[in-house]
Amino acid sequence: MPQIDRHKDRTVNIEFVATEDLIGLPYSERLTIIFITSGSIKAELNDRPIAITAPGVLCLSEQDTLQLVEKHNASAQSFSYHPDFLNTVQISETEDYFPTHLKIQTGLSLFLDNPTRTGVPFITQKAYPQLFEWFFVLGTEVYAQSDANWVCRIKKYLIQILGLLEVLNCHSEQSPVDSVLEYIHTNYANKVTLEDITKCAHLNRVSLNKMFQERCGCTAMEYLLSHRLKVAGDLLTHTGMSLNEIAHATGFEYDTYFIKQFSAKRGLSPTVYRKISRQFASAQ
Repeated sequence: MPQIDRHKDRTVNIEFVATEDLIGLPYSERLTIIFITSGSIKAELNDRPIAITAPGVLCLSEQDTLQLVEKHNASAQSFSYHPDFLNTVQISETEDYFPTHLKIQTGLSLFLDNPTRTGVPFITQKAYPQLFEWFFVLGTEVYAQSDANWVCRIKKYLIQILGLLEVLNCHSEQSPVDSVLEYIHTNYANKVTLEDITKCAHLNRVSLNKMFQERCGCTAMEYLLSHRLKVAGDLLTHTGMSLNEIAHATGFEYDTYFIKQFSAKRGLSPTVYRKISRQFASAQ
């Protein structure tokens, strides 16, 4: 059921189910992420057979059809949200508010109907604990609503989950670059050094950067900065988090350094970017 925001006069169209019985899926007018935490299931998704053994993830859109064929000691949790949940919300640093239909694009490929989509994104043993930790905190926030910024935090964790699932699914055959991409998308909010990255790839700096240049057009550390700024841009546009909160959420130790890097790479300060992105969205 939609959540009543205890801090503001509004309804938030999200739901977290701590014990998902997998019956009645997919939910109407919802995108749903299901974490299979134990056991296994077999089903038909859009008339195609799927099988998931824990730990695993299932992503469903409202247009999907799911027929459960077999469930063996399966336990699951789910988070569902109306697509409009990812619309921009009012920002806290300014009284200006620009109505918008702009949506976060991260993770859409997990739900869009296409011939290659299975609904079961590829995940690794290394990535799953971090994904589930984010998912657990997201669910806790739904129930706790500990302060007026609880929706912002849910969006933050949802962006992290969708982003990592998407990059893992795009690179299911692991190369050294894929391993580093997984590491970056999992750990970008923390302190990450070049030594950390080279150890992850089992390559020296020169070899790794050569492979990264061929694949991504930049070095590994340049990609790390670019990804941090991309996530920061989403948070600036779509949440009311302060600049200091966004800096720490995206791996910048100081908000002054975040502002400097964002301004240099985007050509706008974070505050101006936030305001203009909403103005642009309102004109769409």
